[in-house]
Amino acid sequence: MIKHNNGWNTVEQPKDTNIPAINANGLLAEAEKLKSEAEIAQEKKGMFIVKSANDWQNEAKKESIPNSLVDCLWGEGEICILFADSGLGKSILSIQIADSISAGIPIPGFKKTSKAQKVVCFDLELTKKQFEKRYSQDYTNHYIFSPDFYRVEINPDAFPPEGMSFQEYLNASLEQVIRETGAKVVIVDNLTYLRDDTERAKDALPLMKQLKQLKSRYGLSILALAHTPKRDNTRPISSNDLAGSRNLYNFTDSCFAIGSSEKDSTIRYIKQLKPRSTELMYGADNVIVCQIIKPDNFLKFEFICYGHEAEHLKQLTDEDRQERQQEAIDLHSKGVPNREIARQMGVSEGAVRKWLKK
Repeated sequence: MIKHNNGWNTVEQPKDTNIPAINANGLLAEAEKLKSEAEIAQEKKGMFIVKSANDWQNEAKKESIPNSLVDCLWGEGEICILFADSGLGKSILSIQIADSISAGIPIPGFKKTSKAQKVVCFDLELTKKQFEKRYSQDYTNHYIFSPDFYRVEINPDAFPPEGMSFQEYLNASLEQVIRETGAKVVIVDNLTYLRDDTERAKDALPLMKQLKQLKSRYGLSILALAHTPKRDNTRPISSNDLAGSRNLYNFTDSCFAIGSSEKDSTIRYIKQLKPRSTELMYGADNVIVCQIIKPDNFLKFEFICYGHEAEHLKQLTDEDRQERQQEAIDLHSKGVPNREIARQMGVSEGAVRKWLKK
């Protein structure tokens, strides 16, 4: 309103174009965001997050259902460990798995629900020439992998920058490869290279924490290969056979192993030891029996059938029994409790007591 000598007249005020229009939807979204942030802050209790069971269910509903990468042995979003004694084909199976996932084609005899996706394999075991030999016919007629399969090996000319340890440089390089390739599936062959001594629990724990951090940061599925100390082939494979077993096994989501068959040197069996999101399908009574073959230019595991682990174990002789009894006696003399002796030897505590009584 502007006042003139002849009275009051109504005059339209100029519009201020710098004042933003009020958007009800925007205000509502901002209010919801602030409310959500306040709720999250309230839910965090130190290293824990506390919510009602129903809230966890509702939050989980928003996430996609994880797919199978290798039957029920390894699924999306899992840290999985594959272990075996040296020379049983861990690397062969891991490359076959990488090829299957990157091409989107299941391995015959193994179910798979995931789509084709990028895979990066840190091959810290083979040289490029050894790799070539496995996937060619005498260095000719080479197998053609999917372009989404990346193989990584150590650069012998690379040295840590000044002020950075070898371990720090290795970790940083590992993360750089994952970030720049954009791969969500990672295979590490093998864990021993990532830590000086994974057989010791104190060295295994930081390693698993590092892998879990990478998994959470980049939404990864990780398959890590590990060795087992020389094992007694008369005993079924157990988690105790995994080097650094307590921490490695406890911190992993899933775990399976390769065993050799006493029937035939080319026969292997795959035993599932720990599933996360499925039931245990391939335990001692239903192991996956395979043979290692190279019909053309691809060294691989070929599915044969399912079977009982006991059929592939070495049969105990009287000499073997005496050696096991003596091993129990030696452990007992060192102060190892009967329960721990039984755990290490894969027998019942009653059997240990019986041996010691003799």
